[in-house]
Amino acid sequence: MGAAPEEEVWDSGLQSERTRLAWVRTAVLLATGGLGAAGLALRHDLPVPAGVVFAMASFCGGLLLIRTRARYRRVQAALHGGRPLDHGADVLVAWLGTLCVVTGAIVFVWSQAL
Repeated sequence: MGAAPEEEVWDSGLQSERTRLAWVRTAVLLATGGLGAAGLALRHDLPVPAGVVFAMASFCGGLLLIRTRARYRRVQAALHGGRPLDHGADVLVAWLGTLCVVTGAIVFVWSQAL
């Protein structure tokens, strides 16, 4: 006798809760790190693009943090319903935020080298 479809896909462990916490850590790091770096860029007269990309990273982190609860519910519904997971938009926002941090760091290093 086979298991029910939701039991085949669903694992009763805390994997999705740990994944949610990882997304929250990423979002908080982008939001606070971006704000802090943007503030430092403004106080130390770095080029404006450095402050802008750090602020964009902070915005991406805030957006991810806002979307965390809805994403968690979608993941739970997909796992229990046996549907595939889709993190496309959230992954894109996290990637964009990380790219902004890297770009800001490059602008910072470049401005200090000149």
